[in-house]
Amino acid sequence: MAEVRAPAVAGSFYPASPAELRTLIERLVAPPAPTPRTVRGAIVPHAGLVYSGACAGVVFRDIAIPAVVVVLAPNHTGRLGAPGGASAWMRGAFRTPLGTLGVAEAFLAALAGRCDLVAHDPLAHQHEHAVEVELPFIQVLAPAATLAPIVLAWDEWSYCRELGQALAETVRAWPEAVLLLASSDMTHYEPAESCARKDRLALAAAEKLDGQELLAICHREHVTMCGRAPAATVLEAAKRLGATAAEVMDYRHSGWVTGDDSRVVAYAGVVVP
Repeated sequence: MAEVRAPAVAGSFYPASPAELRTLIERLVAPPAPTPRTVRGAIVPHAGLVYSGACAGVVFRDIAIPAVVVVLAPNHTGRLGAPGGASAWMRGAFRTPLGTLGVAEAFLAALAGRCDLVAHDPLAHQHEHAVEVELPFIQVLAPAATLAPIVLAWDEWSYCRELGQALAETVRAWPEAVLLLASSDMTHYEPAESCARKDRLALAAAEKLDGQELLAICHREHVTMCGRAPAATVLEAAKRLGATAAEVMDYRHSGWVTGDDSRVVAYAGVVVP
């Protein structure tokens, strides 16, 4: 494969040792569901796995991972080489210590044909962690899956709605099952009680599949949910694909690990059946 995106946060956000990483992921997804659920979408966190991995594991161990996994993530770095702001890695593969995960090139080409916001933009992915942290879960649970990675540089509802519609149309026409995954942490660097109060409002909108209201709450209530645009986009796409509600499966914060509740980052695991 000509374009392989090398890991950027191995050894910091998760172990660089393949054996240690596999052992960690297997622990985080244990016990797996006897019959994994087929879902349209999900929201999972992307912090260092020592902090957010247990929350992500609650979701990943419950759901089926199909042939194509679309991972929508925020653009934390601000790097951008394409004008539309929905930066896809459209060719080649992503590499982690567990090996390579092939890109769903045909799916991304079909999506880009429906949405001018989407373009091949390796620069935006160069140092971004929010897609990468999800990949070991996919590699352990569904090693044959392919990846459609997109990082978003905006959080305007009009763009989320446009991309959500294009995703729904592409998924509906696709011959294989597709999972829409939004990578997002919740409120950052506030006392745990404040995080929980704000995040309850955002997650209530998510449960109703109301991406527009989710964005409005994040702005109005200063909910520093970094992946609010990916989440809003996935909620919109899932609703167009027939979903009627989402389910919050897990909520926790970094204080559960550090023992300090005074300044935490919060995490939520959400599924959209």
